[in-house]
Amino acid sequence: MYSRRSLCGRTLFITGASRGIGKAIALRAARDGANIVIAAKTTEPHPKLPGTIYTAAKEIEEAGGKCLPCVVDIRDEVQIQQAADKAVSTFGGIDILVNNASAIFLARTTDTPMKRFDLMMGVNARGTFATSKICIPYLKKGKNPHILNISPPLNMKPVWFASHCAYTIAKYGMSMCVLGMAEELKPDGIAVNALWPRTAIATAAMEMLGGEESIRASRKPEIMADAAYCILTSDKSLTGQFLIDDAVLKQHGISNLDQYANVPGEPLLPDFFLDEAEHIQGAFTAHNKQQSSPPTASISSDSPEHIFKKVQPLLNTELVKQIGATYLFVIHGKYKESWLLDLKNGTGTVGPTAGKSVDADVTLRMDSDDLTAMFSGKLTATTAFMAGKLKIVGSMGHALALEKLMKKFKSRL
Repeated sequence: MYSRRSLCGRTLFITGASRGIGKAIALRAARDGANIVIAAKTTEPHPKLPGTIYTAAKEIEEAGGKCLPCVVDIRDEVQIQQAADKAVSTFGGIDILVNNASAIFLARTTDTPMKRFDLMMGVNARGTFATSKICIPYLKKGKNPHILNISPPLNMKPVWFASHCAYTIAKYGMSMCVLGMAEELKPDGIAVNALWPRTAIATAAMEMLGGEESIRASRKPEIMADAAYCILTSDKSLTGQFLIDDAVLKQHGISNLDQYANVPGEPLLPDFFLDEAEHIQGAFTAHNKQQSSPPTASISSDSPEHIFKKVQPLLNTELVKQIGATYLFVIHGKYKESWLLDLKNGTGTVGPTAGKSVDADVTLRMDSDDLTAMFSGKLTATTAFMAGKLKIVGSMGHALALEKLMKKFKSRL
């Protein structure tokens, strides 16, 4: 069962709540009759990301809550302060802060523009710190006050830094705020915790990143909303914890997690930063192997040579102009070989490297079974990357361009 406390009449200040997890948390609180302050930038519909602060406000009020939508870029402390002041003048105070807003760019160090680095640091680390700093004086006067950051446990294994160092630093900045502020604010009776999903969550941003397959292998945002509700209705003595969504629910007596599956029965895609997600990752790998086309009478039908020979006739000058990159596939598992896909020169070529050292814009390391699944459309590069089955060295932008190309190839391979 949920905690017996209610959020009725309490005021939540939620960053990035115009869509996704932030909005789901707001809607769950609204069902109790809570006051919600949406602090987000989106005022006009985005062509690919649905929802604005105004459409979210309408949904929140229809769910039973009161809502104050505020246009806020959390990189600007003046805008944060103005929103906090409006919240206090409208609702009488702030009881809960949810630091949900986040920016993501997955690339290696040399492929990360400083503009992207600054964006992630500005939103994730600085934005969380600034919003917390501004809201703390009000939280000190709040009823059972909480700060909840949507950020991961501080897992220092190098694997979580190697492929996207900048993103990890910025995201861990949010988590370090939990570590420091939880101890700092104990005397003030303000609980500070982190919440992170065990699996990918089905949001519009995830769909843009990983496509339909990643959405099928995700849980609904409501699992994070229900877990957040459990935390925020708990006593403020619960503090300094890095909590995982399904573990929180199980502790509160909610054992039926199938209700949160976006596609019931589909193996789930593990989220970043969690060692304990390995059993999910293994299940996902097994599922993809089961779904891969079985070998036909030809013994080489699942071989890289068989795949790339089908790719060669599809290459042309238009693709070369569109992509403008070279890709080195380093394959292990059943087949151990390397192939170079050149979409930068002439009409495009593909062929084995024959043991020669080759420079490429992007190097992709994967199992031969996953190569087959990727080119047949059963596994996206994004999903494989998030599951730890694909290692990418080089431009993430070019890697995503290749993924889109694979989708076009799907019906012709």
